[in-house]
Amino acid sequence: MTAPTLPAPAIVDGLSAEDYHADRESISSSGLRKLLNPGCPAQFKYDLDHPQAAKKEFDLGHAAHKLVLGDGPDLEVVPGARWDTKDAKAKIAEIRAGGAVPLKEHELQQVQDMAAAIRRHPIAGPLFTPGTGIAERSIYWTDPATGIRCRVRPDWLKLLGPMNLCVDYKSCKDAAPEAVARAIRDHSYHQQDPLYIDGIDAALPAEEGTRFIFVFQSKTAPYLITVRELNQQDRDIGRARNDRALRIYADCLTTGNWPDWTGPVTEIPAISMPSWDVLRQTEEYLK
Repeated sequence: MTAPTLPAPAIVDGLSAEDYHADRESISSSGLRKLLNPGCPAQFKYDLDHPQAAKKEFDLGHAAHKLVLGDGPDLEVVPGARWDTKDAKAKIAEIRAGGAVPLKEHELQQVQDMAAAIRRHPIAGPLFTPGTGIAERSIYWTDPATGIRCRVRPDWLKLLGPMNLCVDYKSCKDAAPEAVARAIRDHSYHQQDPLYIDGIDAALPAEEGTRFIFVFQSKTAPYLITVRELNQQDRDIGRARNDRALRIYADCLTTGNWPDWTGPVTEIPAISMPSWDVLRQTEEYLK
């Protein structure tokens, strides 16, 4: 029997971030991460059906992306120190409705200083040199094992002939290497890395493949920066997590069932403290 023909990879120009995130015909890295613990399919499906409004906590990140990458929503300053007045709330709602990011005056200066720090950095600066890469390009391809359509949107993609270089920019509270390592674990960025590599390799195959680089920057002066490439073992774990999430997603689409953490059971499962605490307290109290 002839294997079914899968839809070809596609590179979509001019697709807005809003339309990209609203796509219901494919799944993104953040979606795959939400399907696995501590998330679950039931929560993923609810969040998909009930998208949240823009949050103030994300405004600085969006603004920093705009100034570093040269692509993204417009930035508009809302005068005055207080945003809890009727006039300020109306102005903020108007700005968001128009697709722009509202900022206080000191916040605009902050993201300008962050972008300047990126330009001065000996590694991050050359990575983000204007004109050397493509910002926010949407890439679609089909996972051959499940037939699921996937999508990624690299922050900054450099096509270097024999090799592609994907640079991911993240603003954060703490950019110290130890904090970055915890963020990779806590936010499952080790799943993002291999999914982006797989998508870029599918749509833009290069002789030497694709490298994925993280650029983390603190949102606190002097806006320090950590540039890192993921350990291969962590990448392998992330790819295995993606494979499992894709199988879960495919099964949910087929059955129409989006289970919670427990799934369909007839007996009440047992639960235990985290393993490390069990070992510590066993040693302390049961010896």
